[in-house]
Formats: sequence, structure tokens, C-alpha cells
Amino acid sequence: MTKLLTILLASTTLAACSATTQATSSEAPATVSSAVTPTQSETDRLNIWFDAKFEEGLKFSPITQTLLGRKTDYDKIDDYSVERWDRQLKWMQDSTAEMKRSFDYAKLSADGKISWDMWLFRLNEAESGVAFRNNEYVLHQFNGQQSYFPTFLINQHRVSSEADMMAFIARLKESARALDQLLARSQANAKAGTRPPRFAYEGVIEQSQKITTGAPFGEGKASALWEATQTKLATLVKDGTITQARSDALKEQARTALTGSLQPAYDRIIAWFKADLPNTKEQSFGVSELPNGEAFYNYRLANQTTTKLTANEIHNIGLSEVKRIRTEMETIKDSVNFAEDLQAFFTFLREDDQFYFSSDDKGAQDYIDTAEKHLAAIKSELPKFFGTLPKADLVVKRVEPFREQDGAAQHYRTGTPDGSRPGTYYAHLSDMRAMPIHSLEVIAYHEGNPGHHMQSSIAQELEGVPKFRAQGGYIPAFGEGWALYSETLAKEMGAYENPYSDFGRLTTEIWRAIRLVVDTGLHSKGWTEEQAVEYFLANSPIPETAVRSEVRRYLVMPGQATSYKIGMLKIQELRAKAERELGDDFDIRGFHDTVLGGGSVPLNILEKMIDQWIAETKGA
Repeated sequence: MTKLLTILLASTTLAACSATTQATSSEAPATVSSAVTPTQSETDRLNIWFDAKFEEGLKFSPITQTLLGRKTDYDKIDDYSVERWDRQLKWMQDSTAEMKRSFDYAKLSADGKISWDMWLFRLNEAESGVAFRNNEYVLHQFNGQQSYFPTFLINQHRVSSEADMMAFIARLKESARALDQLLARSQANAKAGTRPPRFAYEGVIEQSQKITTGAPFGEGKASALWEATQTKLATLVKDGTITQARSDALKEQARTALTGSLQPAYDRIIAWFKADLPNTKEQSFGVSELPNGEAFYNYRLANQTTTKLTANEIHNIGLSEVKRIRTEMETIKDSVNFAEDLQAFFTFLREDDQFYFSSDDKGAQDYIDTAEKHLAAIKSELPKFFGTLPKADLVVKRVEPFREQDGAAQHYRTGTPDGSRPGTYYAHLSDMRAMPIHSLEVIAYHEGNPGHHMQSSIAQELEGVPKFRAQGGYIPAFGEGWALYSETLAKEMGAYENPYSDFGRLTTEIWRAIRLVVDTGLHSKGWTEEQAVEYFLANSPIPETAVRSEVRRYLVMPGQATSYKIGMLKIQELRAKAERELGDDFDIRGFHDTVLGGGSVPLNILEKMIDQWIAETKGA
């Protein structure tokens, strides 16, 4: 998965659940001039207005500014209070009213109308989520904010000057304030009847303890944050930017911020989650059991898929896709002369040592090295399938120890638009038996090229498209749908020469089909966690450790898992339509450039973009 802006950022909407979605301004903005000049079209004027509004909006989120490679508000962390979301929503409503007053939709170009529609879509998403704020699991075990802040400070906050280091120290203190705000929202939602399953509480406690274990919080080796602090300071001294004496002084300031501000904030989180733990249910459950839960789940499905599909319809699509993919799996099983049934083949893939690297640091490095090799090979094929290629580099990394979890899903985090920070594909490698070799190749393509890295990097680098579309938000059905589509696209590009790797491709596709069945089963049909695990194991060779981690992810992120397959099916449907209507004039590079050339969009707008491209191609 991406991004969470990209991580945590992708899964929820503005002014509703997410703490870091599209940013908007906390200040009352000055009205942007909409005066007409003789050479400007209505679309030109609107695009200038959009970019000015985007700059206003960034004031809401110092974190987003950093993720975009900027060093403005570099000493600040976002405001995570409900009041901030109210201010942000009011700003969006006022901006939309200004847009409608100042511009004429009928005079816009086709792409200008898409930008207008996207602005309205963002506002509608924000307004739709307000009713469900108390249904949110604010902190949980799957990439929760408690683990995000250290990751952000270590990896995204670049230090090249003394001022940058002072901003880093300030952000250590600011993170404590943000954690207190998130804890307050967790407490308020618990009071309203919204508590995640017990395992989510246990995960928050465990991750918070790992972050504050070791020096300078206590005895032992340096914690990840302390190690990063010392590394950043050492680099400044080595470069001659500061003296050793100044480094020592800043180091003590950082120690004080860590032990005097950040550690107490984590201690408060640990204390409350431990105290409230007895109030949680030991047995897992879907959100439909919570107050307003059924309506919340329906909202989440619409939000994550950008469709009007019901839970039952999505469930049935999943069942149909599982059946189809199992047939393809049978074909590959037979091709490698495996005589027993498919379930036995699943067991063989889970248990045979040939499908795993060694369970040590060497095995983890072997996994990363092999992923890099596959990504290098696929990169050479990209120009045959894309006219526009990403400029940003891609790196593969192991997840930091304080947030690494056995069997947890790999994920991607976007680089900066200027390429100064590469995109990163992160892998959880603490349990190598949860990371089979046969699925390694396909996951690399999903997270890297032609998947998330390509989609996110091209979006950020777009020219002639308003920044709020290129850099301002992530829509799961589009981003995850593209990444899943790219797994099959890689086969067209010559990947998966080994039949077991091709089976790995089918494994990840059926995994996403299973998600449609399991997510809706858990949240709308009363399935237990064990029922979900059993269905998963019966229809895929994915190791049980990974399966349990996956199911628990679905339980705390309702609906998110449905975005992948629904998005993929739509992109495949649109490609088939374009091939059918254009015949010999169909250009795969043109199709892919059109899909990725408008930023992250809901599926109905994507369809409009492809229809326009088909019409333009016919006209040419």
C-alpha cells in the first residue's frame, strides 16, 4: 500500500477521520483575484486560483509541507484537534462558494471541468465524514500515528543546517502535543462507544513502549529517535556546519525534548490504553456492532471505492473473482506437475523451505536485494508502456524496528516532487516465514514500478495540472486499483518468468479478491476473526502469520481493503473499452498516460477522462 500522505493519509477523508489528508489553511485567507486578462482563458484563470488556494491550504499541515520537500513551518506538527477539522471544513466551504461566484463552469475546457469536479468531490468527501467522527479508531496497531511521528522525523525531516536541527528538536516537543490531542480524541470516541478490538489496544501499547525504550529514555542501546538525533548532529559536524561544542549543546536540548516532552506523552498513551483495556472486547468484531456502525461502514465503502456499490454487491464480486482466480491457479499448479489438489499446493508453498530466505538479517537483506533486482529489470521495460516516466528515484528499505510487525503488509511512501527525497518501498522482515519468495516479485511491482512509485511520482511531477490534483490528496480506489492493475501489467512487460512467481502474482490478486469477501463479511455479515482467517487460508497460500495480520488490519480500517480490487476492475474495464472502440488506433502508452496524467481521481472521473481520450483519439 501507499502512501500513506500516503500512509495514514490515504485511508480517510478530510475533516472526518484522517489526521493527514489534503491540507488546507487555518488562517482566514484573502480572496484570490479572479480578474480577467486579455490572454487568459477561463481555465487558465481557474488554475491560477486553484494553485493559490493550494498554497493557502498547505498552511494547515506542516507535515504535508515537509512531505512535499518544503522547509516552511519546519518546526511545527499538525493540529490534530476536532476544532482544526472544523476550521478546515469551513475554509473548504468558503473556497467552494468563492469558486462558484468567480468562474463559469460552462466556459471551462474539458480538463478544467474535471478540476472543478475534483474540488467539489473533495468538499463532499469532507462533509460526508463529519457525521462519523466518533466512529473512528483514532489510534490502532496498523501504522497508527503513534508510530508515524517517529518515522516521519527520522526519514522525512531532513537536516542540513543548524536551523533544521533546531526545528527537529522543536518537532519532538510538538509531537508530544499532537499525541495528547490524538489521545483526547481516542478517549472521546471510547466514551461515545467506539473502541477497537483488544489487539489494537495491545498494539498501541507495544509500539509506544518500543519507541521509548533505550537511551535516552532509559538503559540500553540508543532508541531509534536518539540514534537518528545523533546521526543528524554528527553529519552537521562532519560537514563543518556546526562545531562539536554546538552539537553537544543541541544534543542536550534534544535529550530534554525526548525525555521531558515526548516520553511523558507516550507514557500517558500507554497508561490510558492499559487502564481502558478491560473495557474492550477480547473477541474481535466488525464496526457494524458499534453505535451508528452500519451507516459508518456504508460511508467507508463509498469513501474507499468511490462507487455506490453495496456491501452485498462487493461481497458477491469478491466471491466471483476468487472462483475465477482459483481456476487460473489450478492451471499453474498442473504446469509444475504437482499431483495433489490446490489446497495441498497451498500447504506446500507455505511450508517448503525453498520458498523462503533464511530467518536472520542475511535473509532480510537477500529479500531486499532480490526486490531491487526485479525492479531494475522492469524499469528497462517502462518506456514501451508509458510515455511519461517518473523522475524520482526508488529505494527499498526494511521497516524501522520500533514499528516492524511479523507478517504486516509492505507499503510505499512517496518522495518529494523535486526528487530530493526518493520514494521508498518498505518491507516488514522480522518474520521471514511470512515473506515467501514466490510473492516477492509481484509485491515489488505493486509498491514500486509500475505501481505506487510510478503513480505517485508522476502525479507529483505533473505540469499543467492544478497542484491540488497533483499533490493534494490520495484516493484509495484509484491508487490501490492502479497498483493492483500494475501487477498484471508487469506480466505483459515480461515479468514472472518463473511459474512460482506467476503463481505469486495470482496469490496477491486472489488476496485482494478475498479482501472483498472478508472485509464485507466482518463488517456487514457478522463474521468472526476466525471465520475470516479460515476463508483466507482456504483460498490462498499466504502464511497464517500474514493472514492474521491482514484480517486485523481490515478490522481497524473498515472498507479500505475493498479499494484495491474495485479500482483494478474499473481500470481493466476502461482499458477493454478503449481497445474495443479504438481498435488499431489504441496506444497502450497513451492509455496509461491518460490514467496517470490527472492525479488521483475517483473512478467516475477516471471514466470521464478515458472517454475524453477515446473521443480525442478518434477525432485525430
